[in-house]
Amino acid sequence: MPSGFWSLIALLRTLTIREDGQDLVEYALILALIGLGGFAGIEALAQGILNLFIGIISVIDINLV
Repeated sequence: MPSGFWSLIALLRTLTIREDGQDLVEYALILALIGLGGFAGIEALAQGILNLFIGIISVIDINLV
């Protein structure tokens, strides 16, 4: 049993030292950040367009009355 324990310790050490998946995690985080930023930008753009149309409609209503 001691050899199994030491092989487990050696496996855990190699897993903590290796950095193979680090790039993939970084790319996933960057992609998520870009997605959230794009979503926030689209929300702001949609609100700006809505306010523009509301302003146009109010000007038309004032001039027609």
